[in-house]
Amino acid sequence: MKRTLALATLLAAMVLGPGVAAQTRIVTARDSLVLRPGDALRITVWRNPELSGEFAIAGDGSITHPLYRSVRVTGIPLTAAEGRIRTFLLQLENNPEFVVEPLLHVAIGGEVVRPNLYTLRPETSVADAVALAGGPTDRGRRDHVRLLRDGGETVLDLTKPQAGMAAMPIRSSDQILVDRKRALFRETLGPIITVAGATAAILNVILRAGR
Repeated sequence: MKRTLALATLLAAMVLGPGVAAQTRIVTARDSLVLRPGDALRITVWRNPELSGEFAIAGDGSITHPLYRSVRVTGIPLTAAEGRIRTFLLQLENNPEFVVEPLLHVAIGGEVVRPNLYTLRPETSVADAVALAGGPTDRGRRDHVRLLRDGGETVLDLTKPQAGMAAMPIRSSDQILVDRKRALFRETLGPIITVAGATAAILNVILRAGR
C-alpha cells in the first residue's frame, strides 16, 4: 500500500507538476493523521445542524458532544475515525453525507502578540502558526524560534519561512516558543556598570577609613 502511494505521488510529480504532487502528499498525510486528546474535529453533516459543529476531543478519546460521546477517535488514523463516525451516523439516517476536518492542538507562546492554545488545520506550517498568533513582538527573535515536539527541541529561523522545518506542517501537541531578543544594556552593560559602581563605592569607603 505504501509503495502504491509513493508511486502515485511520483507519477503526479512527473505528469502534473510539483504543485499537484505536494497536494497529494498533504492528502496522504491527512488520511494517516492520528488525533490526540485536546485536538478537535469540525464535523459537517448535510442538512443536520444538530450533528454539525466543532467539537473537542476529550481525555478518553471521545468527541465532546451528547450524541457523539460514544465515538472514540484517538489513537487511530483519521480515515478510521471517519469510518467510526459514519457507522454512528448510519444509526440515525441512511447514507449520511458528511465532512470531517481535523484541528490540531498547538501551544504558541513566548514573544508573540497573542500567546495562546490554538486548534489549527493540519496543513498549517509552523511559520503560518506563528503568524496566526499575531507574529513575533518587537522583542521577539524571528531567527530563534523553538519547536518542542515529541520530547525534542528544534530551533527554527522564521526569517527563512520557506526553508527547513519552519515550512513543515504542525503536529498535534506542538509547542512553538518565540525567544526574546537580548537587551545589550540590561543584560551585559547594566550588570557591568552596577558591579563597577559597587566596587567604586567600596573603594571610597576604604579610602575614607584610611584617612
